[in-house]
Amino acid sequence: MSKGRRIRASVAVAAAGALALSACTPPEEADGPGNEADDTQFLRLATGSTGGTYYPLGGEIAQLWGEHIEGVQVDTFPTGASVQNLRALEGETEDEEEGQIDQVELIMSVNGVAMQAKESVGPFEDQPLEDPDDVFFLGNIYPEVMQVVVLADSDIESIGDLDGANVEIGPAGSGTEVAARDILDVYGIDADEDINTFDSDFGDAATALGDEQVDAAFGILSVPAAGIEEISANNDVRLLPIEGEEAEELQEVDESYDLMDVEGGTYSGQDEDVTTLTQWASLYSTGSLDDETAYELTRVMYEHADELGHAVGDQVQLDTALDAQGPMELHPGAQQFYEDEGVL
Repeated sequence: MSKGRRIRASVAVAAAGALALSACTPPEEADGPGNEADDTQFLRLATGSTGGTYYPLGGEIAQLWGEHIEGVQVDTFPTGASVQNLRALEGETEDEEEGQIDQVELIMSVNGVAMQAKESVGPFEDQPLEDPDDVFFLGNIYPEVMQVVVLADSDIESIGDLDGANVEIGPAGSGTEVAARDILDVYGIDADEDINTFDSDFGDAATALGDEQVDAAFGILSVPAAGIEEISANNDVRLLPIEGEEAEELQEVDESYDLMDVEGGTYSGQDEDVTTLTQWASLYSTGSLDDETAYELTRVMYEHADELGHAVGDQVQLDTALDAQGPMELHPGAQQFYEDEGVL
């Protein structure tokens, strides 16, 4: 049995406006009347692919900021997720729908990928950030669970059985791709030589799996994951376990990993608990974000998390906000909030 957390699947309906760009309001007096439009501070939040969790959840969080903070407008947009988002903090990036974006102040990222950026390793070894010390941690959002899904009638029983298979490993530069390559490696599989890799976002990957165009799909996702639920509506599915010596090896080299059991019954066809790896979806910014704004963004995200309609809304919790922080430095504004709340 896993030494980590257990999460029971819950059902919630995402708010109708979750995917819309959100307009928010400034951080001096929360929950008060708005200021003049000319005083509004405009920020952008880089999320993830439209088929994942980051984009809709990021939209809902931005809506919370709009309802409970004065003078800040936060717009969200879809991206390739973690690696791209961390690079976006330093310069231009691409919005999947709008094209070039010149400035990003807030990002969502897997905590392990942020740690790699800080230490200039992994996908940042050859192309490090110009100033890795200027990535500041605001807090954890929800557990990011690595879910490797196959159809229930597949002969594939473990990660090691993927040798020679057609496998969706996530979009290039995403946290899913980074973790998938690491996981495959500890099971003795070279992602570039031993399997046929595909790099779809999880929405398309789920469709490909359901249509039997691929044999397995990796996804760092919330629990339950909407994409997996959609597959299991027509095809029973199973999650492949990540445990034992391989999991221990991954934990030794990456402090962001923990173990978690996805309970049996979470998806149709998955009858038993499955142990897998989890990290955190976290919120980051740079030192240029003023302390007062950082304080209010952090405060509202936790104080009003119960207003989130997304299925992972109840996993946005103050008592796990600083779990697996690792080497990432807290933004001074966020740190003040945690000190005021007695968390630090």
